[in-house]
Order: sequence, then C-alpha cells, then structure tokens
Amino acid sequence: MPEITINELEAAINFWRARSPSSGDELSLCKEASALSKPYALMIVQRRTSVPSDGLDPGALDAFEAYRRAMHG
Repeated sequence: MPEITINELEAAINFWRARSPSSGDELSLCKEASALSKPYALMIVQRRTSVPSDGLDPGALDAFEAYRRAMHG
C-alpha cells in the first residue's frame, strides 16, 4: 500500500474540520478528523514523515480515502 505523508494527513484533518466544524461544549472533532488525528499525533511523536496506508486503522483509512476521493474525484 502507498505511504501517506504527514502533510497529507494534516490536509485531510483540515478538510474534515472545515466540512464538519467542532461542536458541543467540549468542541469535539467530527469522527473523521478524530480518527485521523490519532495517527497524525503518533507520527509527530515518533518523528515520522509518512506511514503506510495499511498501517491506519479502518476508521482512519476510511476517512482518508473519502478525503482523497473528494479532492481527486
């Protein structure tokens, strides 16, 4: 499976945040942005610049693929 860069993950998170802004008193992220934020945070902590797409959990992979389809058709 192809690698997903940290920049791509950040763009996907921003896409979902713009599409479905944080809500509620606690300002929770939408489920897609939340799913993507976990591997994004791990990449930062581990100082990684990319992650294999098959390394994402199903929720994060679904959110990323939906973002990619929305951006690239």
